[in-house]
Amino acid sequence: MTRTQSDEAVGRLHAPLVQQAGAIAGACGGYRDAVLRDASDRSPLPPRAHCVMLERGSVPALRAAGASHRVLTYRDPASEASLAALLAAMAPAGAPIAADPESLSVLALAERLAASDIPVLINGPTGTGKEVLSRFIHRHSPRRDGPFIAVNCAAMPEAMLEALLFGHQKGAFTGATQASEGFFRAADGGTLLLDEIAEMPLALQAKLLRALQESEVVPIGSTQAIPVDVRVIACANRDLPTEVAEGRFRADLYYRLNVFPLALRALRERPEDIAPLAFALALRHTPPRLGNGARAVPWFSDAALAMLKLHGWPGNVRELENVVRRALLLADGKSMIGAEHIVFDQPARLVDTAAAPVPVASGGRLSSIVQHSEARAITEALDACGGSRVEAARKLGISERTLRYRLASFREAGIDVGARAGRAAIAGARA
Repeated sequence: MTRTQSDEAVGRLHAPLVQQAGAIAGACGGYRDAVLRDASDRSPLPPRAHCVMLERGSVPALRAAGASHRVLTYRDPASEASLAALLAAMAPAGAPIAADPESLSVLALAERLAASDIPVLINGPTGTGKEVLSRFIHRHSPRRDGPFIAVNCAAMPEAMLEALLFGHQKGAFTGATQASEGFFRAADGGTLLLDEIAEMPLALQAKLLRALQESEVVPIGSTQAIPVDVRVIACANRDLPTEVAEGRFRADLYYRLNVFPLALRALRERPEDIAPLAFALALRHTPPRLGNGARAVPWFSDAALAMLKLHGWPGNVRELENVVRRALLLADGKSMIGAEHIVFDQPARLVDTAAAPVPVASGGRLSSIVQHSEARAITEALDACGGSRVEAARKLGISERTLRYRLASFREAGIDVGARAGRAAIAGARA
């Protein structure tokens, strides 16, 4: 494997799975420190190694012992679940999880940027992992041993933001009973993340620009500038060029921050990331149930993964985390998370809100109600389009591939999409 430690036994016994993971690990620095071993290997491990033990078995399973030891039992090396579980097991806590080609290219670029001190601007919708990417840049930079300070510009009172960023002298304003160094000085020698930078007031943007240009801050109540050595990463979930054009963000500050932009897409646009993220979140949130704090992490069935990949994810990774935590609760200690355990924060994108509601008695669990609502919406779309999956997918606002997978997941769950629509879909598939 490219730069991933692996002994001869792993290469011989687990080649199909290890080669897939190796291709991804070669493009993502977050995976490269993992040590892969066959489960029968008892040779000593490097100090503080993050180790994944691999074994073939009839029942897939993922177990965690401590923060850096995983045991993966897999049945089919070619399955999406096996690869996703291995990627989740290989990534240390807090590292980005990615398998989608574009996500991997962003991580590879971020790793190259980490070696420099230039400002980075990360754009992307809320909940896509901008802070995780910022921490990744910090950990791979020469500043890794320095502090990482994250500041949410939207979460702090506007009147206090200047004092919190630049510090203040004792008595500088009412309530300033003691001096404060501020976030800039707290991050000296390290990295300062300015999250939701678009929410910063215009007056404060001018002072931030000066601090970036001069590498110094002037605390409130002081007349003396204090030098700071800080690498700044800014994140925005709004389109900053538009904010600049409409006068809500300073153009000079935008160009000062936008030395090298990175963009994270919405989760629905990178479906290959969903399965590894789901396993990683399950690893994070599964409580210890075995001795010595070990955890047996439930395995995601193919039907469950299909449901996750076909959801619209308006809340991105944060919503996925909610869904995974809910699934762990509904699975109630079972070894498998099935489609019946997947309940979304809000109805999936395919639900026709104008249609009559499904009676609770007919569906049972909320996940079943959602599935039946989606099935009805798809049935009506196929009927209206004469069985054409291309037209039905366009009408529903999804791809034909998504529609095909959704129909397959309904069949697996035993949901009848309707005789007329079913015949039309088959006829459309043969056409």
